[in-house]
Amino acid sequence: MAPILLHQLVENTPSASRRGQCWRCTSMARPLGLLLLLVGLLQSCATAKLGASGQKKVQGKTYVIIGASSGFGRGMAEQLGTMKANVVLAARRAEVLEEVADKIRAAGGTALVVPTDISQPEQVQRLADAAMQKYGRVDVWVNDVGVGGIGRFWEMPLADYSRMIDVNLKGIVYGSQVAIKLFREQGRGVLMNLGSVESHVPLAYHAVYASTKGAIKNLDQALNQELRLSGYKNIEVVTIEPWAVDTPFWGHAANYSGGTPRMAAMDPPSKVVNAMVRSSVRPRQELPVGWKARGAVTSHRVLPHFTERISGNIAHRYQIKTAPPAPATTGAVHQPMATGRGVDDGVRQRMKEEKRQRKQLKRTGAAAAR
Repeated sequence: MAPILLHQLVENTPSASRRGQCWRCTSMARPLGLLLLLVGLLQSCATAKLGASGQKKVQGKTYVIIGASSGFGRGMAEQLGTMKANVVLAARRAEVLEEVADKIRAAGGTALVVPTDISQPEQVQRLADAAMQKYGRVDVWVNDVGVGGIGRFWEMPLADYSRMIDVNLKGIVYGSQVAIKLFREQGRGVLMNLGSVESHVPLAYHAVYASTKGAIKNLDQALNQELRLSGYKNIEVVTIEPWAVDTPFWGHAANYSGGTPRMAAMDPPSKVVNAMVRSSVRPRQELPVGWKARGAVTSHRVLPHFTERISGNIAHRYQIKTAPPAPATTGAVHQPMATGRGVDDGVRQRMKEEKRQRKQLKRTGAAAAR
């Protein structure tokens, strides 16, 4: 785990615990944190924008992106447009997809809009049929979907959990099966599924969301083995595993935590978008994106319980202790929302402003007490 996150754990660990085993583990983990940071920096090329030779490989290829109305999906679609790709755009919000399609066409690519709810298998099949009818083949299929739910496990409605499983797991299964059937007929293709650092390190207050992300990792690993054993050398399955990222995910999540959704040290979405585009032409079976994700995954392999404790403490601090109050909401879990249409959602900037205001209030209070 990166040194900044280790520091946050130490600052929020009771002093009695620090004097015991947890303090010793933290002291041991500081050198480990530096090592993990070095490992992460060596992986930084994975988050760089694709170079000229890679962009030539994208040109003219057909991409299907489910979840293209905001966040990573929209960012990837718009970047592919500048590289002259054919992009099939799918999500629930048809009017937002049309905005994305206009940008792609203006940049020199082509676009097809097919409104799709990935939790409905017949709609996923209709999407595949439309893509094939328009372009004759699909080179890359991207299941970039995930609805979040934040709060204590026992306080969230079962209906929200059921919907998360329908979208985040069953929907990925539906999209993956349709894609692999297409690729088997073609003899090649890349299937890209959106996992998370939570595929390895589940966060407190994300119990069911984290469980779906763990399932995606296992699904993709099994699919890669089945394809290998069946002789499909040119069909590859990629799992993208970001750290917490500043996208509309937070504003769209169902939230019963009492605080405004957020997480520490968020990455900019451009890192993940670049990694997804790069992985579409240079596939790697599993890609933790950025040094924080790589560090968390590596740390969990070395010190699993300690890493989970770090993650839990950080999630508690940012989501429960310091987050501004927010009312309970189902977010976009059941129905799409009008808000949250961009790639970046400005969460990091809002958190910086909140921190500045807290410091100002603290200084004002200290001055009044003198």
